[in-house]
Amino acid sequence: MPLKPMRPCRKTGCRNLTRDGYCQEHQYIAEQKERERQKYYDRYQRDQQAAKFYKSKEWELVRDQALIRDHGLCQDCLDEKQITPAVPVDHIIPLKVAWHLRLTLSNLRSLCSRHHAIKTAEDKRKYGV
Repeated sequence: MPLKPMRPCRKTGCRNLTRDGYCQEHQYIAEQKERERQKYYDRYQRDQQAAKFYKSKEWELVRDQALIRDHGLCQDCLDEKQITPAVPVDHIIPLKVAWHLRLTLSNLRSLCSRHHAIKTAEDKRKYGV
């Protein structure tokens, strides 16, 4: 795949060329904008109840139990006869749909990032969350 063409840095007045928005010298601007975007999202869009839950000791314990039960492997990959480390532990029935099942081990499944993204997209279609 060919490289992206070189373009001027997005910083006004900078003549450095880069393939990504800002040159190395001004990369801090992109990082600052990303921090501001995340801060806004956390304050106005993120589900505060869920965010608090995912930082709790109770969640850490049950998540660790699910990873131990699943041997730290993605369960969907195992179904496909592949071995991939699990990164997130997913709620089979999403938190927003069944809050009361948030700490129920049988509602948790260890997944790799790829399968977690697929599952999240399916949940959005199925439950609208």
